[in-house]
Amino acid sequence: MAWKGVTYDFSSWAGKTFFGTDNSTLATNETIFSAVTRLSNSMATLPFKLYKNYEVTHNNASDVLINEPNPNMTGFEFIRNMETSRNEKGNAYALIERDIRLQPSRLTMINPDYVVPIIENNTRELWYEILGEDGKRYYVHNVEMLHVKHIVGSNSLKGINPIKVLSNANDFDKAVREFSLKEMQSAPNSFILKYAANVDAEKRQRVIDDFKRFYKDNGGILFQEPGVEIDELERKYVAADTFMTERITRSRVANVYNMPVTMLNDTEGQSYSSNEQLMRMYVDLTLMPIVRQYEQEFNRKLLTPAERKAGFYFKFNVKALLRADTATQMDAYSKGIRSGIYKQDEVRMWEELPPEGGNASKLWVSGDLYPIDMDPSERKSSNNSSNNEE
Repeated sequence: MAWKGVTYDFSSWAGKTFFGTDNSTLATNETIFSAVTRLSNSMATLPFKLYKNYEVTHNNASDVLINEPNPNMTGFEFIRNMETSRNEKGNAYALIERDIRLQPSRLTMINPDYVVPIIENNTRELWYEILGEDGKRYYVHNVEMLHVKHIVGSNSLKGINPIKVLSNANDFDKAVREFSLKEMQSAPNSFILKYAANVDAEKRQRVIDDFKRFYKDNGGILFQEPGVEIDELERKYVAADTFMTERITRSRVANVYNMPVTMLNDTEGQSYSSNEQLMRMYVDLTLMPIVRQYEQEFNRKLLTPAERKAGFYFKFNVKALLRADTATQMDAYSKGIRSGIYKQDEVRMWEELPPEGGNASKLWVSGDLYPIDMDPSERKSSNNSSNNEE
């Protein structure tokens, strides 16, 4: 269905296919595919909500972004596709369509190959030039386009394509794979036949015929007659060479995507005291910059200035990736409740249980235990008990 906005017309894009064609590198290199899948799935599965002064709330923008960005996608698909595009092309774009109240009503992803960021000469503001299927160029202001990207080079506005950065590593990895496959598919090992000077032509021909049969049948019994020596030419291909090359490739891909190489299933030489330690490194070094970029992009372009001043903000909950084992998690909850950090109802909601209300919605301190707002003189103690007895 064609649609139009206030200052743009994308009717010519109706029926245009933006996604579905496999990128040759992403579709054929399992190491890069694994890295991109890990990042896109991590971002899409993070709990994501709209808050107002630390309280979860809802508005039109959050409903569109979290539940139905467009008629073709769920919120999960939208975030995952955006992150996949960012890691595949270096940039991900989504056009914001607004209703008559200028509230977001639809988010449409656009192929990065058709988008060019530009600076307008007079205002020096950022616009996006989009090439339509009809050959016409359309211009969209930056506040009407979601744009997440990898780092940019000097004097540039587009993110650097990480797959292009890995082009040399890909070529090397491809060459090694082709060589290894060729070696494994080649004919059996070669041999050297040595004849003594006294071996006549007839006997030599019989030896050659017997050896041809042996070679054709790929084995069997071969009699070595007097005056004839058979030496095997040993192949130099070693499977460990391919394994080492794959480790080098995983290391390079992990470096470019700024993630621990363990996330690509390379555990040799890696040591972590717990899964929580590994996930904390992944969250701190890899996900936090990505998460921050998405949050600021959503806050700036999907919320009005008035909403931001009123305390509205979008937030990914990265703590969902840092959960420890059950015993450790319960111990942390218990200490948080007894120290007045967590409310019991908050813990219940984190564990997907309904809040109880009443005293469960209050902060408590151990003493053991009292509502945090209770007058200390009203708390029971051994001194009060002894005074009452007297």
